[in-house]
Amino acid sequence: MYGCHQPRSERHHGRPSGKRKDRGGRPGPERGYEESDRRRLRGKDDPWRVNGQHVQTLTFDSDDIGRTEEFLSRAYARMRIANGSTGTGRARVERNAIDSVSVDEIDLDFDMSYSVTPLGRICLCLMHEGTIEDHAFQGVRDSFGPGDVVYFAPPELPYEGRVCGARYNITMLDPALLSQVAAEATGAGAVRLTGHRPHSREAADRLRQTIVYLRDHVLAVPAVADQPLVASTAAQHLAASVLATFPNSALTEPTGSDRQDAHPAALRRALTHIDDHADQPVTVAEIADAAHVTVRALQYAFRRHLDTTPLAHLRTVRLSHAHQALLAADPGEGVTVTGIAARWGFHHPGRFAALYRECYGHSPHRTLHGS
Repeated sequence: MYGCHQPRSERHHGRPSGKRKDRGGRPGPERGYEESDRRRLRGKDDPWRVNGQHVQTLTFDSDDIGRTEEFLSRAYARMRIANGSTGTGRARVERNAIDSVSVDEIDLDFDMSYSVTPLGRICLCLMHEGTIEDHAFQGVRDSFGPGDVVYFAPPELPYEGRVCGARYNITMLDPALLSQVAAEATGAGAVRLTGHRPHSREAADRLRQTIVYLRDHVLAVPAVADQPLVASTAAQHLAASVLATFPNSALTEPTGSDRQDAHPAALRRALTHIDDHADQPVTVAEIADAAHVTVRALQYAFRRHLDTTPLAHLRTVRLSHAHQALLAADPGEGVTVTGIAARWGFHHPGRFAALYRECYGHSPHRTLHGS
C-alpha cells in the first residue's frame, strides 16, 4: 500500500534537483539548504490565520516528509504518507476557508501514497498537473489526470490512492449544504452524491469556473467573504453547482403531495419569511420550513405562481434593499457601490450592476452619486 514516494525532480520530468520554479516562474528554495524544514505556518503552532471576522487562511511549505504528513493529518484527517529512500520532497498548500467551505491549492513535488480516514465533508478534486492513481473507496477504483473534476468519496468513508507529482485543487464543503438547496427523493434523509464522476465535461467545466471564482473573488477577499450574506449565498451557489454536476439523490420534480401543498397560503408564508429575513443568511430549506412545505413544494409554488425560484425572489428583495441603501448613502463618507452590494449578498460587482440596471434602468453608481 505505502510504496510510492519519489521526489519529482529525480523522476522523468528532467527538472534539476538544485532549484525548482514555482507556478510564477520564481526559483524555489535550494535543496541542501542548512534548514531542511521550509515550513511556513502562519502563527507559531497553529497553521490557521483569521483574516477579518470569518475567513481563515493557511499556508504550508515544507520539504520534510515527516512534517508534511503531520500537517496533512492536522489540516484534513489522519493520513499516512509512504516513506521513501530520500525522505524529502516539497509540499505546498494554500487554503482559504469559511465555516462551511474551504478551497485548497496543493502542489506536491514528489509521489506519495495516502490512506485517509473519513473527512466528514464533501471533498472535490480539480486536477491541474500530474496524476492521482489507484484512488479507491468502497466499490470504486479510478485514476485522474489534468482537467479532471471528481468527487473523492462519501463523507463517511475512508479512501486511499497515490499522488504522482501533482498540482491540484481540493474543495471541501459541509454535506448539509446539499439539503439546504434540494430535497432527497424519498423525502427523508440528507441529499447525497451518488457518483464520483460528473454528468458531462460541460458540467465539470461549469463547476470548475464556480470554484475558481469562489477562490479568487470571494474567499481571497476578506472584506467580501466576511459579509454574512455573501458567505451564505456563495456556499449555496457552490452546493447547487455540485448537484448540477454529479449524480445525486435529490428529486427535482414535485410529487403529487408537493403539488397539493404548493397553494397560495404557503407561498404567502414563504414571501413573508423572505421579507422578514432578507438581511440574514437564508436557505431554501429554511424558507420551506417557514412555509410548512417541502423544498420541492416550495420551488413548485414559486414556479407556478410567480414564475421564479425562491432564491431568485430573495435576490430581488435584497436588490431592493441595496437600492434603498444607495439612495440613502453619502458617497462623501466613503460608501461604495461594491460595499453596499456585498452587504446585501452580491459578491460579483459586474453581475450586481447588470441586475441593478435591468431593474432600475441605470447604473448603481448613478444612484449613489445622485446624477
